[in-house]
Amino acid sequence: MLKKLSEKEVQIRLADLDDWTYDGEAIERHWEFLDFSEAMDFINMVAVIAQEQNHHPQIVNLYNQVSLRLWTHTANGVTGKDIDMAMIIDKL
Repeated sequence: MLKKLSEKEVQIRLADLDDWTYDGEAIERHWEFLDFSEAMDFINMVAVIAQEQNHHPQIVNLYNQVSLRLWTHTANGVTGKDIDMAMIIDKL
């Protein structure tokens, strides 16, 4: 089972990521794209990575805006797996 990170550990790890925030339960990031099609392309790329990583983020889409929220359900919070997933997504 994955170990839930402390708030301090999450904040330290977030320093290496772009624009991700922590709300005490999950890490989250928002993107704005040129249009719906571009947003959907991004979501589909995230879906492929999620399947490969066996990680299933919360994805919210509103036209050209996408929000991702990552946490590990079995740990009831943020783990290293969530940080790793965010790092991979940032490379898109």
